[in-house]
Amino acid sequence: MSTSVLFDQLKAAAVEDWDAYVHHSFVQRLGEGTLPLAAFQDYLVQDYLFLLQFARANALAAYKADSLQGIRSAADSLTAIVTETALHVRLTASWGIDREVLETADEKPGTVAYTRFVLDTGMAGDALDLQVALAPCAIGYAEIGTALAPRLAEDAEHPYGEWIAEYAGQEFQASAAAAAERLDELAGGDLPARRRARLERIFRTATRMEAAFWQQALG
Repeated sequence: MSTSVLFDQLKAAAVEDWDAYVHHSFVQRLGEGTLPLAAFQDYLVQDYLFLLQFARANALAAYKADSLQGIRSAADSLTAIVTETALHVRLTASWGIDREVLETADEKPGTVAYTRFVLDTGMAGDALDLQVALAPCAIGYAEIGTALAPRLAEDAEHPYGEWIAEYAGQEFQASAAAAAERLDELAGGDLPARRRARLERIFRTATRMEAAFWQQALG
């Protein structure tokens, strides 16, 4: 799926953590349709709060950009996140949770830890550091959506079909591909060993936090 040399290298350097993230029991049970609704609801509320912070991170990416193209790319990502939140609002509204309740829900510790890690990485580092911290979410969900998409053909009444369709859909897949390409653009070719090691640490930490975010919903 990825066409990014750097992303593929980062994923290979964190292969066990990546597998634990994209094949987490939350994801497996969601795909099977056996995930308890309460766990999914808890996750979706936290993910909405998570996306609000990721929107801020993409606004920060625009500030960190040193070209109009970089600003445009960050703006496109920000737009994609705002579009993504519509899924959360739509589903939570169907459960009787209005937007005010959604936006005033308390962030769980895992939500705070992950989102502030990304924002802190972006504040302390450069545009590439920030994009690497964002990559497990921006690109990983597309990989998960693609993996789970066949479930929709098997079960037209899949309880989580709308979620799967969102991340398997063309719009999100295109956004993920653009995020992967942006990594190579910012890297500009081969990186010094010390620089690569720093990016691997950022990527590994963000990937582990993705797995912890799933686990948080399971309790």
